[in-house]
Amino acid sequence: MPIAPHEFWQEIFPPHSFSADAKGQYRDFFPATLPDGRQFLLPIRVLPGGSGRAVASLIVNQASFAVEDALAEAMTATLRPLSPDVVVGVPTLGLPLANAVARRLGHARMVALGTSRKFWYDERLSEPMSSITSPGHERTLFLDPRMLPLLDGRRVVLVDDVISTGRSTLAAVRLLEKARIRPVALCYAMAQTVRWRTSLAEHERHLPDLVRAAVTTPLLAAGTDDVWLPLSDE
Repeated sequence: MPIAPHEFWQEIFPPHSFSADAKGQYRDFFPATLPDGRQFLLPIRVLPGGSGRAVASLIVNQASFAVEDALAEAMTATLRPLSPDVVVGVPTLGLPLANAVARRLGHARMVALGTSRKFWYDERLSEPMSSITSPGHERTLFLDPRMLPLLDGRRVVLVDDVISTGRSTLAAVRLLEKARIRPVALCYAMAQTVRWRTSLAEHERHLPDLVRAAVTTPLLAAGTDDVWLPLSDE
């Protein structure tokens, strides 16, 4: 069932609409499953380096509003029992999700981290940041010092679009630590593989336990005849 590139992330399908083939493998797409069983389709992207590995890809700002809303609703549902006071959004693609989650939690605003330095920013509230989708491109993550009164002593949740290797998450966590803030949850539209668990645990043993995600997707290994097999433990 070939899917045109512009058709990914656009439609929510009923539960059990898609599954792996009889051998547990995938070919043209990976179906992401929401907590209520509904599904939407993700393209499979081959990782660079010739490792024969691939991941299911989600780009939130190319998704339909229906998919974005479904993700935000699932993220909000997993955060609501924690009674967060403030939602902190990670740029770039985490910001619209943070906005949507904060609104659904009944908050008046959210706090956005930034990658564009304003003249009043303090370098002590900055942290280098890179991601798997932008190899070789390192940015600097900033926390506007004017936002500190909103965060001090509050139950803070960190929201981003995808956690994969954990590099972007650790940059945001380290930045919040510089402001003496430890989030009560790290929330994502998608947890892509489980590779992030190692890097988060190396930073702080229990940090992986804070992760919440609307959908999860495995690392994929190349099989024969252009098919992909899920690796559940990587």
